[in-house]
Amino acid sequence: MLNAGLLVLSFCLALGTGYKTSDTTVGKRQYQIQNGPCSYTFLLPEQDNCRYSSSTYNNPIQKDGPADSDESAQRLDQLETIMENNTQWLLKLENYIQDSMKQDMVQIQQNAVHNHTATMIEIGTNLLSQTAEQTRKLTNVEAQVITHTTRLERQLLENSLSTNKLEKQLIMQTNEINKLNDKNSFLEKKVEEMEEQRQVQLKTLRDEKEQLQALIERQTAFIGELEQQLLRVSSNNTVLQHQQQDAVQFCETKPAMMQDTPSTYMDCAAVFKSGNTESGVYVLTLPNSTLEVKAFCDMETEGGGWTILQKRFDGRVDFHRTWKEYKMGFGEASGEFWLGNEFVSRLTNQQTYKLRIQLSDWEGNSGFSLYEQFSLDSEAQNYRIHLKGYSGTAGKTSSLGQPGSDFSTKDADNDKCVCKCSQLTTGGWWFDACGPSNLNGMYYQQGQNSNRFNGIKWYYWKGSGYSLKSTTMMIRPADF
Repeated sequence: MLNAGLLVLSFCLALGTGYKTSDTTVGKRQYQIQNGPCSYTFLLPEQDNCRYSSSTYNNPIQKDGPADSDESAQRLDQLETIMENNTQWLLKLENYIQDSMKQDMVQIQQNAVHNHTATMIEIGTNLLSQTAEQTRKLTNVEAQVITHTTRLERQLLENSLSTNKLEKQLIMQTNEINKLNDKNSFLEKKVEEMEEQRQVQLKTLRDEKEQLQALIERQTAFIGELEQQLLRVSSNNTVLQHQQQDAVQFCETKPAMMQDTPSTYMDCAAVFKSGNTESGVYVLTLPNSTLEVKAFCDMETEGGGWTILQKRFDGRVDFHRTWKEYKMGFGEASGEFWLGNEFVSRLTNQQTYKLRIQLSDWEGNSGFSLYEQFSLDSEAQNYRIHLKGYSGTAGKTSSLGQPGSDFSTKDADNDKCVCKCSQLTTGGWWFDACGPSNLNGMYYQQGQNSNRFNGIKWYYWKGSGYSLKSTTMMIRPADF
């Protein structure tokens, strides 16, 4: 019985429970087992013969006879039988408890599984809701991404088309640039060749110029000697004439009145009116002035009486001169020359003059430009030109500088162009803004007179690149 109680106690402790006992009835003992929220009560039978009287234990005298041995053996057998019964009963109890516990454990596990399942279902539901929400958001994001991607693809396609078009244009422009570079290289070579030819021509012209200048100096010296001889001869002729006049006066019965002829002339018209109708060089002197010049008088063209201001026909005289040289005049009156701006200015302010410009080309053609009124201002006004009443065959429009243009030379830039026309096109002239004419430009011989921007130009007759063969500028009083 003690062992059974220990077994029950140890079993209950192993299950994590407690137990308690109480006496209920005679021969039975109640056992209560607590397992978690469950309690179990068992009634176990008690054997009466297991109880011993106090006298048995209190009897201090024990007898060791055979009777006592048989009685002890019986008792041991009884105890063993009881022990076996109790053991079986405890085994049954143990099985019963285990079966009950199994059902409780299964129930507990099922409850736990159910709770966990509910929790998991709730969590799963929440996750599904969140997943659905996230899926909806992802769907919206994907739609936006697809929209942006489509727009970007369209923009990329448009950019690709634009890029292809620009590449084609770039290729075309590159080809054009290459062509222009080739043409530029060709033109540069041509310009270099022309520059070399020009340098050679300039050198040749310089050499010819030096030779001509030497020849002119010799001719000038020779002409000076001839003039001195002529003066001596003239003086001798004058003496002879006086002697003849004296002889005539002495021989005549009626004395004749002699009239003095003027010894000075203001212009060639005065020379013509004095009876000298032969073209040639005459000395002209302004009234009340000591300014005297030698001028060539044309007594044949359109009735004569023309004072020549400028004459060019062979290129022997350099017309790329300074302001002072154009002011006082240069060259020889019998050849190429410029009469002088100062003399012309003073002369044309005495009365109204006409201007006639006679031109000829290298093909045998000739033309003229006539201006009914012509005058030059003083040096203080840069010999400004004034013209009125154009007519003629050398162009339907006047090629001479605009009325009111100032005179310019290589050392006095008075034109209306920043390029300095006199230095660019050579010579002195009324350039305005380089203008359509320049009769004092470079003289080019036949065959070299084309495409010359700095030659003897009269635009409205032969264009800007044609250099003329000869030019003559002449004036005559408007009332001649």
